[in-house]
Amino acid sequence: MAQRAERAERPERAERPERTERADAQRNREAVLAAADALFAASSSPHGVSMDDIAAAAGVGKGTLFRRFGDRAGLISALITSRLEPLRRTVREVQERPGSSPRQQVADLLDAALTFKIENRNLMSAAEDAGISSPYQAQHYGWWHETLRTALGGVPGVHAPDFTAHALLAAIRADLVAHLIDERKMSPEELRSSLAAHLDNVLGAA
Repeated sequence: MAQRAERAERPERAERPERTERADAQRNREAVLAAADALFAASSSPHGVSMDDIAAAAGVGKGTLFRRFGDRAGLISALITSRLEPLRRTVREVQERPGSSPRQQVADLLDAALTFKIENRNLMSAAEDAGISSPYQAQHYGWWHETLRTALGGVPGVHAPDFTAHALLAAIRADLVAHLIDERKMSPEELRSSLAAHLDNVLGAA
C-alpha cells in the first residue's frame, strides 16, 4: 500500500517543474508583449523600438525574445494579433446592427479600421516595414479584405467589390496614416472625415 501511494505521488511531483516552466513562459510572453506595446505607443518612429529595448523593458534576456517569437517580425505579428480581438468585436457589432444598410456597414467598417490604424500606427508601420503586412501576405489583411468585400457586395452599383475593397484599404495604409497625422499634422477627426468623403466619392460614382 505504501509503495502504491508513493508511485501515485510521483507523477504529480514530476509534473510540477513543467507546469512551473509553462507558467513562467506565459508570464514572460505577456511581459514582452506589454513592454513592446508600451514602447511602440510611446515611440515617435516605428524604427525607434529595438529588440534590445523590448527585452530590457520586459526584464528578460534578448535570447528569450528570439526563442519565443523568432525575430522582430514575429514579435510584431504576435503583438498585432493580441490587439485584434477588440476590432473583431467591433466588426461583429457592425454586422449585427439592426437596420444598417450595406453602405452604412461599409462606412462603419472602414471607420473602425482607420481608428485601429490611427491608434496603432507606429506598430502597424513597423509591421509594414518588416514585410509581415506588405500588406497582402498578412493573415489579418485577408480577413479584413474579405469582411469589407462582403459588405461592398451588398451595395447597389458596386460592380467590383473585390478590387474596391483593396483600393479602400490602400487609403488607410499605416504609413500613410502616420504621415498624415505625424508629418502633415492632421487630427484624427480630420482624417476620419476625409476618409468618409473619399468613400462617398467612390460609392457615389459606382
